Amino acid sequence: MKFSKTIVAVAAILISVTSFAQSNDFKLGQNMEIQYSILKELSQSYVDTIEYGKIIPIGIKAMLQSLDPYTTYIPEEEGEDFEMMTTGAYGGIGSLIKKSPESGVQIIEPYPGSPAVKAGLVPGDVIIAIDGVSVYGETSAQSVDKMKGQPGTDVVFTVIRGRTLDTVDITVTRERIRVSDIAYAEIIRDSIGYIALTGFTQNMHVQFKESVLKLKEKGAKRLVIDLRGNGGGIMEEAISLMSLFVPEGTLVVSSKGREERMNQEYYTTTPPIDTLIPVLVMVDSGSASSSEIVAGAFQDLDRGAIAGRRTFGKGLIQSIKPTLYDGKVKITTGKYYTPSGRCVQAIDYSHRNEDGSVGNVPDSLKREFKTRNGRSVYDGGGITPDFITESRTFSRPAYSLVFNDILGDYAIEYFK
Repeated sequence: MKFSKTIVAVAAILISVTSFAQSNDFKLGQNMEIQYSILKELSQSYVDTIEYGKIIPIGIKAMLQSLDPYTTYIPEEEGEDFEMMTTGAYGGIGSLIKKSPESGVQIIEPYPGSPAVKAGLVPGDVIIAIDGVSVYGETSAQSVDKMKGQPGTDVVFTVIRGRTLDTVDITVTRERIRVSDIAYAEIIRDSIGYIALTGFTQNMHVQFKESVLKLKEKGAKRLVIDLRGNGGGIMEEAISLMSLFVPEGTLVVSSKGREERMNQEYYTTTPPIDTLIPVLVMVDSGSASSSEIVAGAFQDLDRGAIAGRRTFGKGLIQSIKPTLYDGKVKITTGKYYTPSGRCVQAIDYSHRNEDGSVGNVPDSLKREFKTRNGRSVYDGGGITPDFITESRTFSRPAYSLVFNDILGDYAIEYFK
């Protein structure tokens, strides 16, 4: 009798799940038909001409944003910007610039060895036209789009020389520019090696490993990894970074999602370079995603100390899926968990308020976890540092110097 009841109960659950799936599929088809019928009526009856290339992407964007801010559609024309985000590389001239709508494009800092340097551009030079078209009235983004292009192609700049004020035409051959994630790596004092890391783009770990080895050659006995303001990037790069400091085969992060392939544990797979050097990881509210994977692993494994302010709290994983017409959709497909088993996601997008707003995970739902040495850590709100530092405040003149780039302007004038 018990066996029969169990079969009936299981059958009821399966029927319920199947019915739910069928109901969802029906609603999907129904709403797609409704959308098509509305667009058809608009095309036939709306008083003015409709640009479907504009209104439909708006609808797609709104639909995806209602899920979470990380699930987005990337059309073909934005593919180069997406590549820049993931690889740190783009086709261009290789220089930092400054631009306002009423001004030309000022060269601020050409990258060493870049096409800009090869063509003779220096800080203070001002581009007033690109391929014969004036840049006045353009936004910075519009001018940058013209400066970028396929490696090997030429772009002609009309330039006012900063030092002589001569107007000349300069042809620059674009190359593939790789922006390093290592903003700074040097010995600061008392044998302390310091590395400022700005992202986790493709092959970042190679640069990072080289930086660590060079610092050790210079006599570094301790290491500071600065992840403040680092919004993250590729998860595998975070795992590769951790592999430099923990034994091979150490669990760094795990993931869970609806698809079976998302239920994974990720271990280090390469020999470390130093498992004993003391490490301090600096974080703040701008440290997110892969930065939190690194900070959480150092903390949970008791391999290093964390200092600064609580991190952002992004514990979601995105996967890239191809779409028709060479587009892509970036979809949140899982959550990641630190070695102790905690998820650092701070905002609960799955439960929205009536007005559509979202809130942080309440303290009552946060759970306690233990590090390798038994220290208490908690989920649901980013990584809380072992040593919390106060936010620095500055005077109004100091803020003005930075916000208005007065120091940058002075540096250019000094260079001239």
